[in-house]
Amino acid sequence: MNLQLIDVFIFLLFFAVVVGVSICKSRREKTSEDFFLAGRGLSWPFIGLSIVAANISTEQFVGMSGQGAGSTGLAVSNWQLIGSIGIVLIAFTLLPRFLRSGIYTMPEFLEYRYNSTARAIMALITVLIYVGVLLTGVLYSGGLTLKTIFGMDLVQAVWLIGFIATIYTAFGGLRAIVWADLFQGAALILGGLFTFWIGLKSCGGWQVFTEVNSAKLHMILPAGHESLPWTGVVSGMWIVTIYYCGLNQFIVQRNLAARTLRDGQLGVIFAGALWLIIPFAIVMPGIMASQLFPAQVAASPDSAYPTLIRELIKPGIRGMMFAAIAGAVISSLASLLNSASTIFTMDVYHRMFDRSAPQKRLLLLGRLLTVVFVTIACLAAPLLEKNESVFQFIQQFQGYVWPGVVAAFLFGFLVPRAPGAAGVTALAAGPLLYGIFQYFTRQGFFAGVPGGALFQMNFLTQVLCSFLFLCLILGLITLISPLSAPRKLPVREDMDINTCPAVKFAGAAVIMLIMLFYIVFW
Repeated sequence: MNLQLIDVFIFLLFFAVVVGVSICKSRREKTSEDFFLAGRGLSWPFIGLSIVAANISTEQFVGMSGQGAGSTGLAVSNWQLIGSIGIVLIAFTLLPRFLRSGIYTMPEFLEYRYNSTARAIMALITVLIYVGVLLTGVLYSGGLTLKTIFGMDLVQAVWLIGFIATIYTAFGGLRAIVWADLFQGAALILGGLFTFWIGLKSCGGWQVFTEVNSAKLHMILPAGHESLPWTGVVSGMWIVTIYYCGLNQFIVQRNLAARTLRDGQLGVIFAGALWLIIPFAIVMPGIMASQLFPAQVAASPDSAYPTLIRELIKPGIRGMMFAAIAGAVISSLASLLNSASTIFTMDVYHRMFDRSAPQKRLLLLGRLLTVVFVTIACLAAPLLEKNESVFQFIQQFQGYVWPGVVAAFLFGFLVPRAPGAAGVTALAAGPLLYGIFQYFTRQGFFAGVPGGALFQMNFLTQVLCSFLFLCLILGLITLISPLSAPRKLPVREDMDINTCPAVKFAGAAVIMLIMLFYIVFW
């Protein structure tokens, strides 16, 4: 697809506005708190839209849509809708604790609860996963989208996306990101809904679409389904949700920057409500692509969404869609870069090497790390071209982080006398246990053994089993060597942690809407 001059103009104008406004609004960043947490002054609309913009990327536009076009169908929406329920519950449970403590990062909280070793392990694991898996996956899927739709060279597309994100992330930090997300979040939601509308029209309307694709429009899949059985949804996916929505720096950093608890809670609930759009804006268009262009989609499921746009969007609108798709990946990339640089600067350099580092040095290091991390990811991203499903790649490899981190935090909250050794063990043994389950339950190790089929597990079930084993180990450690007294966590005296009635009503409304969706598409 060749872009017209008007398309190029709209694309350049959009990002000129995004970069210009974000840099202008963040030009007074002078301290690490300004750069990494926007001066702790974010209001709830900014938090909600920024979470959505950070979360929805070409991981969804490419990977999730591709899964929808394949055998998983609408059920792939469980990732977002279970996340919506989880993020609402976290607004009333974990978020008040974190805001009251006044922390910068999730690893920092582990030092207060356990010890400095737990903080260092989580920091290093998080940075490795962010740079090696998430940044790389987001850049690759973004480059693939631009290549499929607009015929760009994959490597050039990857570096273009990385360059734009780095400009305002390195300059203005989190405040620049949330202002950019205000535009990019709105563009990707509107662009997704427009694609849904035009795809539905091409399919012959809602009735024809649902009749032709009735087999794919179910949220609950059989227990034997290869990619997303219902057993995985009700087991391991909840562990993923707790991590992603409540313990993941990538998402939680916006919550930590809230000016009040009310803003933080309403912000994440607002994000949970907007996630309800994902099945219509992303997953169903993938299913539509498989109906309209079966040959192309069958050859490459990850090309479902890009194919739909390439074939249906007319000149004059392509520029806006180009900007919306590029904005989706750029907003996620910027958030990941900021989170990775925050953790490395505050939890590795500042905590382990130079506790007396001046604010100017921390700011400079944060900006330099942003450039270093994006360079590494841009070099690695094209290597994913041979991977069958980028969405599956991203989810499966994060399994090395989920069980250990969730076990460390939840056990620390629920068992006040759990010693530092428990937190360190959870973080160190989590990846090892998951790796063992990955090997023995997915490599046919028990093939030919009577009852060996029982050991074949979906990776979400592997996550659950790893988590349960870790909890048993942590329980034994606590029984053997409990703390003499619970550790005291820091307290921000200026932070009111009382939840107002309006927040409770908003959270209940979101959960009711999600339940209604499940009833309709059971």
